[in-house]
Amino acid sequence: MPRPVHFEIHASDPERAVTFYATVFGWTFERWGSNPYWLISTGDGPGIDGGLVPRQGPAPTEDAPVNAFPLTVEVDDLDAAVRRVEQAGGQVAVPRSPIPGIGWLAYCVDTEGNIFGILEPAPEAE
Repeated sequence: MPRPVHFEIHASDPERAVTFYATVFGWTFERWGSNPYWLISTGDGPGIDGGLVPRQGPAPTEDAPVNAFPLTVEVDDLDAAVRRVEQAGGQVAVPRSPIPGIGWLAYCVDTEGNIFGILEPAPEAE
């Protein structure tokens, strides 16, 4: 069955987005090719890597519905990750909530208006 193998972040200000994701998750970015495109390395082990591209068109407005596949990132400490998001200029869209038997989930908005999830595994979450 087909599985996701790559993701892309669209950014109005790519350098600002690079700084945000490097600060929040420690991801590394490498400029690739002659077009403005950055490869994203999210770390070793299970998971996928991605890319960052300049946004074509306007950024999402605050009241716009979700119109993409939100990426969810697994972290060891959800509260610490949310603090890093806010310190890096992002904001919380949906606060910490339990996903029974899975863990704690929050949705955030990056500096470019993109929504993403943060999940702390905790099977006891209710």
